[in-house]
Order: sequence, then structure tokens, then C-alpha cells
Amino acid sequence: MKATKRLCLCGILCAAALTVFIIEAQLPLPIPVPGIKLGLANIFTLFALMYLTPREAAAILLVRILLGSIFAGQPSVLLYSLSGGVLCLIGETLLLRLIGKNFIWEISVFGAMLHNTAQIICAAVITNTAAVFWYLPPLLIAAALTGAFCGLCVSAFDKACGERVQKMLK
Repeated sequence: MKATKRLCLCGILCAAALTVFIIEAQLPLPIPVPGIKLGLANIFTLFALMYLTPREAAAILLVRILLGSIFAGQPSVLLYSLSGGVLCLIGETLLLRLIGKNFIWEISVFGAMLHNTAQIICAAVITNTAAVFWYLPPLLIAAALTGAFCGLCVSAFDKACGERVQKMLK
């Protein structure tokens, strides 16, 4: 029964992350710097990291990225999403273990910055040019803002239903 509950939670979080990812992909932000997104799907991955195993959170992330790239009709962004998402997940996992969920918005900011850094490195490798690193400073500023927003959403989500999720998983 416990495994079924965990699987159900993974499915719900994955479906929510995928839905938000696809909606966000359709709504361009009125910002002159290309590549800036809110990264709202990370809310569900970070919440998964708080209550599930890193392996389960990674599965949610990978399914969301693979299906999101297909459903949004943007298979070309698959490498960028994977590189950013994986580095973000690794960083958030380590920080969550080191400093705990009381600092979830700070962890989210760091994860967003890692995500953008990995994407710029990926772009530099794909384009074989270091010129793309000029995008990094504005992307990191945006990551700090969007990461803080997502982290605060995770914190609110945790306060609203974290205790029930914890009880359900026992």
C-alpha cells in the first residue's frame, strides 16, 4: 500500500509539473532577454525532493522533460532542459540534505541558477562559441527572482499540505 501511495504522489506531481511546463512554454514573457522562463514546473520537482526520494524526484523531472518536449512541440530544447534540470536537481538534492527544508526558497534560487548555468554551458558546446556566456549575468538575475518565487510557492504548498502528504506516505 505504501508503494502505491508513493507512485500515486509521483504521478500527481508529474502531471502537475507537465501541465505547468506546457502552459508556460506557450506564454512568452515580455522580457527582451531570450531564454528567460519562470520555471514553475520546478515547484513540483522540489516538493517531490522534500517528501520522496531523489530517485523518485529525478523520475518526475525526466518524465516531465521528455513528455514536455514532445507535447510542446519543441524537441530541440530537450538537451537544454535535460542539462539544466539534472544539474538543478543534483544541487537542490545536496542543499536540501545539508541545510534542510526551512531554507527551501534559497535552495530554489540556487537550483534556478544552476539550471541556467548548465543551459548556457550546453549552448556553448552546441554552438561551439563562448559568446553565449554574455547571456549568463541577466539569466542569473532572472534565476534569482524566479527561483525565489518558486521556492516561496513550494514553501506555501508545504505549509498547506505537507503534513497530510507526510501522513499519507507513512
